[in-house]
Parts: sequence; structure tokens; C-alpha cells
Amino acid sequence: MFDLIWRGALIGAGATVLMDIWAVLLWKALGQSKPNWAPVGRWFWHLRRGVVFHTDIAKAQPYRYEQALGWISHYAVGIVYGIVLVVFVGSGWLAAPTFLPAWIWSILTVGAGWFLLQPGLGIGWAASKTPNPTKVRALNLVSHTVFALGLYGSALLLPVL
Repeated sequence: MFDLIWRGALIGAGATVLMDIWAVLLWKALGQSKPNWAPVGRWFWHLRRGVVFHTDIAKAQPYRYEQALGWISHYAVGIVYGIVLVVFVGSGWLAAPTFLPAWIWSILTVGAGWFLLQPGLGIGWAASKTPNPTKVRALNLVSHTVFALGLYGSALLLPVL
């Protein structure tokens, strides 16, 4: 079991790195907003007090290290997603990774953003309170597809390590 967990952690970290590279490419090439994990860090900080949903996370009490906590949380979640995938699909998938299980899992994880994180930040269910919810939702789906490519690619590279 430990073997599955550490391999899943590496796969999740690799997938998160690819997702971050994708976000930087969108920012540089298309002028998409630069990744900002500070609001997520602030949200995670407030979870310790039992506050899950905010009207506007920007109005919540700031936390000095929220940017760092946001990045740590972003990678921790990616690593947990990698572990859950590997534990669920098992060592057979690690021996011969395929894209479909990684993609299905990655699309399912969009739900955590749409129905927990985004309302928690105060931007509504599935970004419904943003100026262009359809664009945000589409970008979420594409980004999580890139995450799936990262899970799959990292699993393919893992035997090399």
C-alpha cells in the first residue's frame, strides 16, 4: 500500500506542475489572469475556524502567509488526487497507464472546485457569480484535462525514476 501512496503522490505532484505550466502559458500567450493562490490560502486558513463559505473571500480577515498557504494547499490537493486515483485504479494501472481513468477522475474533481471551493470563495456554485461563468467553467474543465494529461504522463514516466 505504501508503494501505491508514494507513487500516487509523485503522479499528483507531476500533474499539478503540468497544470501550473498550462496556467502560465495561458497567462503569457492569451493574457488570461495570472495564477493567484492567495485567496485559496485565505480560504484554507479560515477553514480552521469552521468557516467554509464566504460572501467574498477578499473581505475575510487576511492571513500573512496566505499566498504560501495557497500554493501549499494547491499542491497538497493535487497530491491527494494522485494518491486517490492510484489507490482506486491499483497497481495494474501503474504497470500500464491509460489516459481514460486519469481523465474521468480529473473531470470528477472539478466538482470540488465548483461545489466547495468556488462557493467557499464567494464566487458562487460553479463560478455563477463571476462576470463570465461559462468561460470559468470551460477553463476549469480544460485545466483539469491538462491535469489528467499530467497524471497519465507522470505515471508513464514513473518507471524511469
